[in-house]
Amino acid sequence: MALETSADSPAPLRTISLALQGWIGKLGAVWVEAEVVQPKLSGNTYYLTLRDLAANLSLNAIAPRMVIESGETPVTDGTRVVVHARPEFYAPTGRLSLKLLEIRPTGEGQLLAQLERRKQLLAAEGLFEARWKRPLPVLPIAIGLITGKESAAERDVLQNVRDRWPGATIEVRHALMQGSQSATAVIGALRELDAHEHVDVIVIARGGGSLQDLLPFSDEALIRAVHAARTPVVSAIGHEPDVPLLDLVADLRASTPTDAAKRVVPHVGDEMAGLAAARERARQAVLAHLQRERAGLAALRSRPVLNSPSAFVDAQQDLVRVQRERSAMAMRARLTRANDEIGHHLARVRALSPLATMHRGYAVALDAGGHAVTSVGSIAPGDDLVLHLTDGQATVRVTDLQEHPHE
Repeated sequence: MALETSADSPAPLRTISLALQGWIGKLGAVWVEAEVVQPKLSGNTYYLTLRDLAANLSLNAIAPRMVIESGETPVTDGTRVVVHARPEFYAPTGRLSLKLLEIRPTGEGQLLAQLERRKQLLAAEGLFEARWKRPLPVLPIAIGLITGKESAAERDVLQNVRDRWPGATIEVRHALMQGSQSATAVIGALRELDAHEHVDVIVIARGGGSLQDLLPFSDEALIRAVHAARTPVVSAIGHEPDVPLLDLVADLRASTPTDAAKRVVPHVGDEMAGLAAARERARQAVLAHLQRERAGLAALRSRPVLNSPSAFVDAQQDLVRVQRERSAMAMRARLTRANDEIGHHLARVRALSPLATMHRGYAVALDAGGHAVTSVGSIAPGDDLVLHLTDGQATVRVTDLQEHPHE
């Protein structure tokens, strides 16, 4: 029943608020289709905004954590959903919101939610980690290209590669790039190119499309095949806003097929300029080295020993000559001293020699047994003695003995 009010009989604000609360409460639980915007968890409650799919209007909503997280696919920003909700009007602040009782992703929202779930599972396995990313070759021997037959993506890649590096070798494999058989076809082409040892990099290219068109490039089997490939893979699927899971597992993500061509081969003009610059730097380095060596040789040649090479030899010869003379003098002095020492020793030996004593008139007497006679007590008259003299010997007979008295 409508409220009766007038300028003279206005209704209190609380009355209006309570009336609104009652009217909204009578609406009961309703099913609503909308898009989720910026869901945020606080405690055990999610706070989010539901935005209309066509009109520019939105409504705040709250949901128990259990409602949001109980589904098979996660609800994220941008998910299209159908919710079972009860409108609530909070009178003290005049805030209208929806309290969610159930939530179901649907349409593209459901697809996005499924893709997000798949992304999280594959990420948990580590398939998207940076440590698996392989660097692209600087100049590939051959480039593998997987794309649709006679597609714009094929033309873009071929034209840009040949413009940048005319001698590039490109191995093209055509495959279905959308539909239920697309992932299987791309996997087959990938494995074929990966088996060729001369193929250094593989580009998978498609020129964009709707979310449904790009679903094959988020296929789990394709993601695992790219991760297992030995050859670096470049993903060139769609345009900048499109992010299929292939972009995450590939060794390099190119924003477009044209960008992929620029990434896999250098520009021949840039390389020629770089080569010319490198040759010039090398030439300058060689010239600088030669200049340093010339300066070093000039410094060496300016030294006295090189101005007069024989001066050093002459000086050394003088030193050798002086040393030889000193050595000869020292040897002669040593020999003279040795000769004098020998003379002195010889004189002493001669002075002590029995022969020298005999030269002074002494003789050595030997008895019949050949023993030297040193005392008259060892012989008797009539004994024969042999006298040894300086120039011979004589046999004598003792006729008389005289003993000298002891002093």
